[in-house]
Amino acid sequence: NVATDLTADLQAEGAQVVATRTSNTGVGPCIDQRAQILNAANPAVAIDIHADGGSPSGRGFAILEPVADGPNNGVISSSENFGADLIETVPTVTGMPISTYDGTNGVAFRSDLAGLNLTTVPKVLIECGNMRNSIDAALLSSPDFQQKMALAFAIAITKFVH
Repeated sequence: NVATDLTADLQAEGAQVVATRTSNTGVGPCIDQRAQILNAANPAVAIDIHADGGSPSGRGFAILEPVADGPNNGVISSSENFGADLIETVPTVTGMPISTYDGTNGVAFRSDLAGLNLTTVPKVLIECGNMRNSIDAALLSSPDFQQKMALAFAIAITKFVH
């Protein structure tokens, strides 16, 4: 729902959106194919939208950022800038706190995620909250919160692009 709402928000601003999944049915294309789709489209920025399954005591959202690994070497700095825009925007728009358990100040640098390793465009993966935490789970399942999260992403994307 967040991705669908984000697509609508960005298209309303005149953006062209490329989605590697258009439904929650099945598992979608493999990570390598998703990277190829995004790299071929050459967007200004890309975002992977997820929700985490951490310890039930952990709360909040986290930004997972790429570590230089060859193909992505040229987009590390810009990916970090986009992540910073999300760290600034998400709590203000949604009220979701920065993660208490993942990364440092809500940012985790990951060398083990193929989608981040294979990107040639600025990209981050966001864990919108912790599905095993009852407070986060209630928010994550709320259509109002989902729309707010999509709006936060649209604001951060627009800020990054401009």
